[in-house]
Amino acid sequence: MGVHYFSNEQVEELRRNPYVDKVSNKAITYSEVFKQHFMDEQHRGKLPTQIFREAGFDTKVVGKERINSFSKRIRKMADRIEGFTDLRAQHSGRRQTKERTSEEEITYLKHQVALQKQQIEALKKMNYINRQATKTLPKKNINSSKH
Repeated sequence: MGVHYFSNEQVEELRRNPYVDKVSNKAITYSEVFKQHFMDEQHRGKLPTQIFREAGFDTKVVGKERINSFSKRIRKMADRIEGFTDLRAQHSGRRQTKERTSEEEITYLKHQVALQKQQIEALKKMNYINRQATKTLPKKNINSSKH
């Protein structure tokens, strides 16, 4: 399946919906209010398409696949501690570029030292196991090969 792009008219129609935070030709970002409303209505037994329709969305424009994906995503979000908050800006996967405070730097370095200690212990254990394995291997008798 390919990506369903919205026309400029559809984008404008979606932008007018109060439950939409952002919309582009490719994606819709729904408001936290709508996410909570969606969950509440679903708990009352309504189907996802019905909830979208009653919220003022043209379900043919949004599309069945987007509605189903949204429904699955919302169920997962409901179980999170953060709830329906959009975490993409906070967890972009990029390293921090801001300066750390002294306390943050100490905490980070302590974590690094603990990690390295674990790695050293693991290497020591592997070295020990390898030495034990080589001790138990049968030795070839060089003298027995002479006639």
